Amino acid sequence: MLIAMAGLPGAGKSSIAEALGRKSAAPVVSVDPIEAAMWRAGVARSQPTGLAAYAVAEAVAAGVLALGQTVIVDAVNAVVEARGQWRSLADRHGVPVMFIEVVCSDPVVHRRRLEGRSRDIEGFYEVTWEAVERRREEFAAWADDRLVLDSVIDLSLNVATALEFLAAAS
Repeated sequence: MLIAMAGLPGAGKSSIAEALGRKSAAPVVSVDPIEAAMWRAGVARSQPTGLAAYAVAEAVAAGVLALGQTVIVDAVNAVVEARGQWRSLADRHGVPVMFIEVVCSDPVVHRRRLEGRSRDIEGFYEVTWEAVERRREEFAAWADDRLVLDSVIDLSLNVATALEFLAAAS
């Protein structure tokens, strides 16, 4: 199975993805560390490293799926093309794709989390609240079925809900 996380920066998707990965023994492929590695390797930030990071994440996820294992992709997935990328990958491997969107219904909590986080990704710049607000306006409407989790709810409850959702699909 391919599990594609989605949601705005700071909404809590990485926390849920990591907890799901631990509970299900599925590797988590995260776009942000891939992009940061590109910058550390000397690829200019002016280059389309975000797009390239999605392509690298797809290649890594494809390798995991080829082994017959479930993989979790941790990315914003704000645009239709990104979501289509994961559907296409799952189709090529004959596995279901399950989207999990993480939202934070309390903008004060969301902003506090975003501005207070430090993910220890060497060379990665944390996004600003203003950038998140711009991205919110650009976030494409969903056509795919998905589970929506609100990160103001306890992490363990969200993970349990996600595991139930994934079990029902398999």
